[in-house]
Amino acid sequence: MSSIFQPAGPAAAFDAFVGAARHQAAERPAWSPEAGTLPALFISHGAPPLLDDAEWMEQLFAWAQRLPQPRAILIVSAHWESAPLALSSPRQAVPLVYDFGGFDRRYYTMRYDTPDASELATLVRSVLPDGQQPHEHLERGLDHGAWVPLKVMYPNADVPVLQLSLPATDPAVLLQLGSRLRKLRDHGVLVVGSGFMTHGLPFLNRRIINGDEVPQWSVDFDHWATDALAHGDVEELCRYRSEAPGMPHAHPTVDHFVPVFITLGAAHDATARITPVIDGYWMGLARTSFEVA
Repeated sequence: MSSIFQPAGPAAAFDAFVGAARHQAAERPAWSPEAGTLPALFISHGAPPLLDDAEWMEQLFAWAQRLPQPRAILIVSAHWESAPLALSSPRQAVPLVYDFGGFDRRYYTMRYDTPDASELATLVRSVLPDGQQPHEHLERGLDHGAWVPLKVMYPNADVPVLQLSLPATDPAVLLQLGSRLRKLRDHGVLVVGSGFMTHGLPFLNRRIINGDEVPQWSVDFDHWATDALAHGDVEELCRYRSEAPGMPHAHPTVDHFVPVFITLGAAHDATARITPVIDGYWMGLARTSFEVA
C-alpha cells in the first residue's frame, strides 16, 4: 500500500503535469505597469508530496495562470526563521535546501534553477530602512516552503526568486514588515507568505494522514480564520493564540501561521480585498490559501 512517504511513483503526478504546464506558462502575458499592482499571496505550501497531488497542483497552477507573469518573486517561508532579516542568495541556480526527512530519494534530487535575482535584492533593500537591511546569504538557496509551490506555479523557473527570512512571530512586527514590502508590488514583484493554515503535525495519526478523517481542531481553526479573513478582521487574526478555536493543536508552533501577516501587511490599505483561492484539507491540514488585492 502506498503512502505519502512511500508513493507508488514519487512525483509521478508532477511528471504528468509539468510538460503541458510549461507550454501554457510560457504563454502568460508579462507584467507591465498597465496591468496594475500585483496581489500579495498566502500559500499553504505542502510538503514535497504536494508533487503527488494532481488536483492541488492544478489549483496552484491555475492561480498563477490568472496573474500576469511577475518580474520577480519575494517569498517568506515558515521554514526560515532568522533575525536579523536575511535574504537568500541572488545567484543563478543556487542549490535548493532539502529541509525535510523520511521521503523518497527523488525529492532530494529535484532542482529549481531560477535566474539571477540581484536586481530584486537591490529593490528589496531599497524599501527597508537602514536598521532592517537584510544580510545576504550567498550560499543559501530556497527551502521547500518556497520551491515546492513555485515549481508548480512557475514550472519554467524563469522568474527571479528571493527568500526573505521570517524575523519574528509577533503579528505586529510582521504586519509592519509586510507594509514595507508592499511597494514591491508596484514594481511587478509578487510578494508571497508561505505557511499552512493549520499545521498540527504532532497530532496526526494514520487515519488522518491517509485522508480518512479531518481533525476537529483543524476544521475549527480554519473556519475561524476564513471568517476573519472574509470580514477583513486583521485584529481578530492577531489574537489567534487566545481566540482561535483549535489552538494549540492547530499550531503547536506558530511558524506556519504567521506568514499570513506578511501577506496582510503587504496590502495597500485596510479596505484591501481578500479573495480565497484554495480550500479543503490535505492530511487533515487546512490548505486555505488566498490573495490580497
